[in-house]
Amino acid sequence: MNLEDPALIDRSDPAAYIAEAAEAYRNWGRWGEDDRLGTLNLIGDAERARAAALVREGRVLSLAQSFDMDGPQRGWRRRTNPVHTMLDTGTDAERGTQGFPHGIGGADDVIAMPLQCSTQWDGLGHIFDRGMAWNGRRAGDVVTSDGDLVTGIEHTADRIVGRGVLLDLGAHLRPQTGELEDGYAITSADLDACIAAQSGTGASSAVGRGDLLLVRTGRLSRARREGWGEYAGGPSAGLSVTTAGWLRSRDVAAVATDTWGFEVRPNEFDVAFQPLHQIAIPNMGLTIGEMWDLDALAQACRERGRWEFLLVAPPLPITGAVGSPVNPLAIL
Repeated sequence: MNLEDPALIDRSDPAAYIAEAAEAYRNWGRWGEDDRLGTLNLIGDAERARAAALVREGRVLSLAQSFDMDGPQRGWRRRTNPVHTMLDTGTDAERGTQGFPHGIGGADDVIAMPLQCSTQWDGLGHIFDRGMAWNGRRAGDVVTSDGDLVTGIEHTADRIVGRGVLLDLGAHLRPQTGELEDGYAITSADLDACIAAQSGTGASSAVGRGDLLLVRTGRLSRARREGWGEYAGGPSAGLSVTTAGWLRSRDVAAVATDTWGFEVRPNEFDVAFQPLHQIAIPNMGLTIGEMWDLDALAQACRERGRWEFLLVAPPLPITGAVGSPVNPLAIL
């Protein structure tokens, strides 16, 4: 089976494609049978030191969407937007109801939210392939009602710092609008062409071992202009399932997009749900980020003619979590 040509996909048989791609790109055992990190193993101290040397101006850009009730979630799989509640307020302090001595007062708050309701990382326990989790473990032995007992997101808390590379596919493929249309499947050829177009005489768009790849489609830009609509779970441009081999051959450490689902939606089969996730997370051990805000970064990179930067994007070390909110920082 040809795994790299979208035109040759048998749309009626996702199971066969997924099974063959999983076998072809699988990283099980590559970093030992006890591995918890997958492709994040590709970022070491030397890679982080080289990434830190990319900082020239000290300008910092947050790549996070807001975490508030005006978010994209519409209840899919019981996902809601964050609910922020004040426990103590300035009003309480003014009225002296807090019980503190000598006039001191304070404010306190709490937030309740699904861990993947806004800008976030998918952990390695988030997706399974035919009952198997990352590195060939049984899914039920990894994630139980107590959480992810093996590959919990907390194990990556000091790992996701490295060389970030932005590929602005929206601007490259649709220069008039900067936004790809829903359902557009970004191919390996598209990724290579974007690298070539952005690089010019330099190599700041090159993607290789240990890099943190960011892909901008322009989907968030449209949601900002038109309203959330079906941003969370609906149609969107995204990576083609056939890019799994491209990501594997370049040894990308992690990849994130400005879309809800990372891969193209609707998916590239007649009946399917997130086949690239099924190949990438449990088989390749690839950490995936979704709903990142890449618009300001794209503008800053374009102005400088430089598409690489230090990316600092650790998750919250929530014990046993299969995903985490994140406030990614690109430092130029």
